Amino acid sequence: MNSRMRAVNFFFFKVIPLSIIFGFCCLYSLKAQQFSFNGTRTKNAVNFNLIRNLVIIPIYINDKGPYNFILDTGVGPLVITDTTIINDLRLSDLRPIKITGLGKGIEIDAFLTNQVSARVGKASIDYIPTAILKTDILGLSNYMGVKVYGLLGYYFFNSFTVEINYSSKRVVFSLPGTKKKIKGDIIPLQIINNKPYINVELYTKELGTINAKVVVDNGASHAISLETLNEKPFPVPLNSIPANLGIGLSGPISGNVGRIPKIRIGNFELKEVISSYPIYNDVAAKTLFLNRNGNLGADILSRFNTTFDYTNEIMYLKQNPTYKRPFEHDMSGIEVYVEEDATKHYFISRIEPNSPAEIAGIREGDEILSINFTNTKTLNLNDITKTLRSGDGRGIFLSINRNGELLIKLIKLKKRI
Repeated sequence: MNSRMRAVNFFFFKVIPLSIIFGFCCLYSLKAQQFSFNGTRTKNAVNFNLIRNLVIIPIYINDKGPYNFILDTGVGPLVITDTTIINDLRLSDLRPIKITGLGKGIEIDAFLTNQVSARVGKASIDYIPTAILKTDILGLSNYMGVKVYGLLGYYFFNSFTVEINYSSKRVVFSLPGTKKKIKGDIIPLQIINNKPYINVELYTKELGTINAKVVVDNGASHAISLETLNEKPFPVPLNSIPANLGIGLSGPISGNVGRIPKIRIGNFELKEVISSYPIYNDVAAKTLFLNRNGNLGADILSRFNTTFDYTNEIMYLKQNPTYKRPFEHDMSGIEVYVEEDATKHYFISRIEPNSPAEIAGIREGDEILSINFTNTKTLNLNDITKTLRSGDGRGIFLSINRNGELLIKLIKLKKRI
């Protein structure tokens, strides 16, 4: 799979098998596995970039950096996806392993190490369990439009009470037990296999009201993914469309996209929520915790200022100014990825069949030079994504480069879900 085919319109899945976590525990049980502060400090904060609903923070690895990492409740160990930093980190004790993750495909090669120290702001950890992918199959940098080197999850969230303030784009983290009034409604958590789970109430036209257990995954940019119901594939609503849902550790994930009329999380009720339904054998059949119904992602979580307290198994939700923004799916049928040299170049990686883009004659591999006559060099992926969801029936002019030929195409956006 080349870099052009790694880009996805919705989200990527990631699973680090439980055997890896157990392996870390056995191999490195005597090593410290908590972030901590020096001296009497109990609290710190870092700013973050928000791209496609995902939180990107700067991390120093083995005193090198900073490197951009996605802060992600959906992963256990530190995951390094971009191996270009391995030489900088001077790692020697790398244990080869095979990983079977989500998606269609075969096992992939990776390495385990305990030679990594990490620092976030004033907090640091030595010997953090780390998985290093031999090949960057997720293509996070192409997907995000900035250089991204990996994912940081459980060991950070388990060390602190962590507030992700999507309004101010700031992560505030404090030691457990630090006296602080936390704002928001309390949502009980369960920490299972190093990941947080909550119960939500779903209402669907076909099934009525369902109580569902979902993993809270702020590192997945979708709203909600529904995978299983009573250990069978979650029923796909009649009003849905086939879609390429993302990329997993074992390859692409396909399925359908539809809407859930109502989702209740505690006292909050969200309506007409975009929902994804991955093919059962690609996702649900490979999950470690079978008694779960799906995955709650950042298109919902980013509507709140969210605080995670793993020690007390609590999540706090306080709605922010984006709470009432409508849930929208792409209205063009275009998937975009980024290649960067001296400047950014936006290419089309996939065209959905029978979509406005296909009707307009857009092709895979076309480079987007401008959108509505605004040069894409002045835009970022958030700008482009927002434009491609900007209104049913709206006309969008694309200037494209196709093998050196300049073409102007008009796409009439269509609300397909």
